[in-house]
Amino acid sequence: QVYKGLDIITNKVSPQEQRLCRHHMISFVDPLVSNYTVVDFRDKAVPLISYHIFARDKIPIVVGGTNYYIESLLWKVLINTKEKPSSAPRPDSDRKVELEQLDSAELHRRLSQVDPEMAAKLHPHDKRKVARSLQVFEETGIPHSEILHQQQEEEGGGPLGGPLKYPHSCILWLHADQAALDARLEKRVDDMVAAGLLEELRDFHRRYNQEKVAENRQDYQHGIFQSIGFKEFHEYLVSEGNCSPETSALLLEKGIQALKQVTKRYARKQNKWVRNRFLKRPGPNVPPVYGLEVSDLQRWEEDVLKPALEIVESFIQGREPLAEPLRMEHDEKENKRSHRVCELCDRLIIGDREWAAHTRSKSHLHHLKKRRKLEEPGRARGTLGDSGDAETSDEDGSLPL
Repeated sequence: QVYKGLDIITNKVSPQEQRLCRHHMISFVDPLVSNYTVVDFRDKAVPLISYHIFARDKIPIVVGGTNYYIESLLWKVLINTKEKPSSAPRPDSDRKVELEQLDSAELHRRLSQVDPEMAAKLHPHDKRKVARSLQVFEETGIPHSEILHQQQEEEGGGPLGGPLKYPHSCILWLHADQAALDARLEKRVDDMVAAGLLEELRDFHRRYNQEKVAENRQDYQHGIFQSIGFKEFHEYLVSEGNCSPETSALLLEKGIQALKQVTKRYARKQNKWVRNRFLKRPGPNVPPVYGLEVSDLQRWEEDVLKPALEIVESFIQGREPLAEPLRMEHDEKENKRSHRVCELCDRLIIGDREWAAHTRSKSHLHHLKKRRKLEEPGRARGTLGDSGDAETSDEDGSLPL
């Protein structure tokens, strides 16, 4: 939402709603800037909170969205790699983007040489994180792992980063029954189409993307171009006017269905992030998380608005809210950096929770079923040979053919 354009796709708050309450950090970055990062976001948002909101005796409400960006405002978890942080996006020659062009194995090998501890923690195929760790070392001269240790050892720090920036904060987590949420997200996509989504996509593609596609330098991994909803319509946008109306209609429907699927997948990812990063976060300084049930929109006032206002008023007045925060679920025995190789799937899995999830995944169970089918004839032959009735073994103990 920091980028200008694609207001419908990014589900930005309407101008009418913005007039009801002052908003910040919306539609101010040029869409052609591809290297705007969470550090840039934090470096602009923190002064806004301190000098524009707190200074007016107001309370900032940080709305997500991308929970990683919320984390950057709650905890001291990010690292400045520039001597003079700036709220403006950096030039196009971004070192991290350059590093991401390297082969995964080469990238991981370089990190192993300068920061073996960080290399051991990161998956070799996670190019973004590996590139970021290399960038930190190149631009600070200090291994990424060493800087993280320094943050964690500060008073109030913990295994996942430094102390809380704002001690008197709380998290309001709006969650819904999965079926109700899925239906609501599908309807939201239909509403977006009715609100002019296709016109917005065509206009944005013509102004910012068409030339890149023609020159084969399109990048759907950075900046606004990675937004959920734009890349899903790539085939429709590049073929419109060059194919039959029937084909165009099919590609359009394909894009709409892809948008619905990826939106629902992202919602699940957001919920998983809240559980894993907020409810299961180790360390002393974790804001209380209050769950607000939004499955039934007819009960918005009773289930969401009134409880939320009571919780916030309690924090303002320095008293305990009537609502109980959600229980923290941290497992002291969990190892987030354990390394296991699944030989069936030929994958390296890092972390106990990730390993447990992998062993329950459809792909792993598919490979397991496939291996068992291949082993069944061998087991059958072994059982037949053990009967001792019709078969006899050779001197070397093998069964005759």
